[in-house]
Amino acid sequence: MKAVIINEFGTSDVLKYVECPKPTISKGEVLIRTTYTSVNFADIKNRTGNKAKANFPMILGLDVAGVVEEVFEGNSNFKRGDQVIAFPKNGAYAEYVVAKEQLVFKVPNDVSLEKAAAVPTVLFLSYLLTHQIAPISSDDSVLIHAASGGAGTMLIQIAKKLGAKKIIGTVGDMKKATIALELGAHHVLTYDNFSAQVNEYTDGHGVNIIFDSIAGNITEESFNCLAPYGTLVQFGNSGGKAGNIKTSDLHSSCRNVKGFSLGTTRASKPEMLQQVAQEMFALLKDESFQVPIANIFALEDMQKAHDLMESRQHQGKILIKI
Repeated sequence: MKAVIINEFGTSDVLKYVECPKPTISKGEVLIRTTYTSVNFADIKNRTGNKAKANFPMILGLDVAGVVEEVFEGNSNFKRGDQVIAFPKNGAYAEYVVAKEQLVFKVPNDVSLEKAAAVPTVLFLSYLLTHQIAPISSDDSVLIHAASGGAGTMLIQIAKKLGAKKIIGTVGDMKKATIALELGAHHVLTYDNFSAQVNEYTDGHGVNIIFDSIAGNITEESFNCLAPYGTLVQFGNSGGKAGNIKTSDLHSSCRNVKGFSLGTTRASKPEMLQQVAQEMFALLKDESFQVPIANIFALEDMQKAHDLMESRQHQGKILIKI
């Protein structure tokens, strides 16, 4: 089969389009013929060595959409020909991947595979964030950092569906504001002194929930506009630096911080994903729920896909069609 591998950490040049052995399955696993995979920021961190452990040759990628090719002998919830999305166990940049059954999800007939392909990571993540980690109510004002990205565009739409009274997004460049506004954000601003503007938009009250995937000084400044009893959810560090949180920012103001990782949850509590899969697909069936796709690349053009992700000039998801 064809796959994209890395034999060392580095720039996008380390991504190599090669011939690899087709993987085999064990009990409780399925073999999937990949139709689409996607590029997530975690792939960039893994490629550069900021996240992954050196285990070369390595296939990157978190999720796939495709067709079940083979199931293990005995009982299985799947059969050959099922259209699925999945989180493979050894990377996703390949024509065939293996996934544990508990991390494979049948795509309903009335959901297009391309639409489903764009969301396994970002929609599972966003649904869990907004329904279990920091549930949104109609009284809440919400701040969403990186609002034009994959998770950001999902978070805006879910916040809107849940009736948030004010949705504020931040972007690196106001050229990206349009998509966030179209999807339901009431205000979009850049990171430059964003807390003061958020306080202005909320009449000095601040926001009740902040979804932060950037970390570093963005996390730190976020406390300047987090309301009393508010929650900051830290679920990534695309900025590459940790942010410092002071206990004095929490106890007297009754505010709290929660952390969440979809990767940890896939590994430790996959049942959480199974529990919300049908609700997630119900969102995709709604024609008004948009899944913005920035670009679709061929597998052999993976370097270009990574370069686009790193440029931060994209809006929505980057897909790979195989």
